[in-house]
Amino acid sequence: MPRKISISIVLIALLALLGFGAWTVLFKPSGLPPEGFARGNGRIEADLVDISPRLAGRVAEIRVREGDRVASGDVLAVMDTTELASQLRRAEAAVANAEAAVGVAAAEVTEAEAKLALARSEQARAETLRARDMVSQQDLDIRHTETRVAAAAVAAAKANQRARQRAVDAEDAVRAEIAARIADSTLVAPGAGRVLYRLAQPGEIVGSGGKLLTLVSLEDVYMEFFLPATEAPRVRIGDEARIVPDIMSHTAVPAVVSFVSPQAQFTPKQVETVTERESLMFRIRVSIPPELVAARLDQVKTGVRGVAWVRLVGGDGRLPDWPEGLIPPLVATPTHSPVDRP
Repeated sequence: MPRKISISIVLIALLALLGFGAWTVLFKPSGLPPEGFARGNGRIEADLVDISPRLAGRVAEIRVREGDRVASGDVLAVMDTTELASQLRRAEAAVANAEAAVGVAAAEVTEAEAKLALARSEQARAETLRARDMVSQQDLDIRHTETRVAAAAVAAAKANQRARQRAVDAEDAVRAEIAARIADSTLVAPGAGRVLYRLAQPGEIVGSGGKLLTLVSLEDVYMEFFLPATEAPRVRIGDEARIVPDIMSHTAVPAVVSFVSPQAQFTPKQVETVTERESLMFRIRVSIPPELVAARLDQVKTGVRGVAWVRLVGGDGRLPDWPEGLIPPLVATPTHSPVDRP
């Protein structure tokens, strides 16, 4: 009997120990941030950029692979332009023909102006002779008519020249449009980034707007999190922040508050507790400085979870100092490992 009681006591003690451990791990609340500070959970994110051709066509070549890092202006892919090149040659020939027609029209204007000058000269001579009664009024009237006809011919020739010039402009616009299509067939990176997906291969036919590549933009790397209505109004755009990634829990990445939502919303579903889901929250975005991202491009990974820290403006309008040793800042000096502390 005493042996059974001893075994029961041991089992109860073990169960109590396991229960305390489970409560500590699963239910014990974490420590609150220091006074004047707020934090929130989030993921390091960056915008996704789809690389697509403006026109349907055949893919001639794709010059990058998944995982490659690209800089602004790098050529990523080239569409086949054989048909467009033929259209461009025809358009250039049409422009040349139109310009030649303008030259002919200009010569016609010169000829018409010469005839007008001659008609005016003969009219002036006839008027002089008529004053001396050496020609009839009929001859003078004929000279006046010829002058008016020559003037009308000049006006018509100039109008024809303007029309020919407009034809040149129209043909040149067609040429420029085709040249723009050829230029658009070379797809370049809009900014610094990394190739996330390669969605097509050379030789494939893709439609207008069909995706060839998806890039992760490294020009704006940020983390978004949520703060309650009691704290969000005390966060200002442009204030310093810190991001502590889970894989670098011993240090922090300096950041800047780049967005504070002007409108409250209910807490997203990923917040598990009922009390937090029922409260109104404000979305906050903190962005990592571009120079820090540029210095550590090989280490930048999106989707990494972590904690964002911000300072709250006090009643006197001041921000508290970062506690020494609490969150040591990361500097913009490249390291060989994403977990190395600078």
